[in-house]
Amino acid sequence: MESTPTRILGIDPGTNVLGFALIDADKKQIKVLEIGVVTFAHISDEHTVKLQHIFEQVQDLIFQYKPTQMAIEAPFFGKNVQSMLKLGRAQGVAIAAGMVNKLAITEYMPKQIKRAITGNGNASKEQVAGMLENILRTKFADQKFDATDALATALCHWYQSSGPGVGAKKSYSGWSAFLKDNPGRGK
Repeated sequence: MESTPTRILGIDPGTNVLGFALIDADKKQIKVLEIGVVTFAHISDEHTVKLQHIFEQVQDLIFQYKPTQMAIEAPFFGKNVQSMLKLGRAQGVAIAAGMVNKLAITEYMPKQIKRAITGNGNASKEQVAGMLENILRTKFADQKFDATDALATALCHWYQSSGPGVGAKKSYSGWSAFLKDNPGRGK
């Protein structure tokens, strides 16, 4: 009996650019359905108008692709408090769009996402995008990092919740040790 793939919406929230990715994942394969960005910079300087558009765009993605789960990147702690507040609001609005549509929602810290994809919590956006290309055997060179970050968030969620090695919390002493246990991740 074949299992139905889990459809996951990954979100990299932002008030000017929101990255999104949708994947179908099961024990045998991970299929990227859609990856991209939605921009809001041109809409208005009014923050509440941008938040409304974020809510509507996330709802549109949910209506169109019908995911059952949402994985969202948590805001990172920076020095600019106003930027953090705006980013937190964007994340909250995206979460609200998922909640009203009954999605199971999980938040991941940026270092946790990077570690799940590359084995290094301090990996650069370029390293994350490159590793996604290796894992999924697809080129993402024409995608913005907001989109590949959203894809990394969805994939991290799959790895953490249902994917290979669930329950096996293992730490690695270095990149070579990680690759030894995860041979497909370094190609």
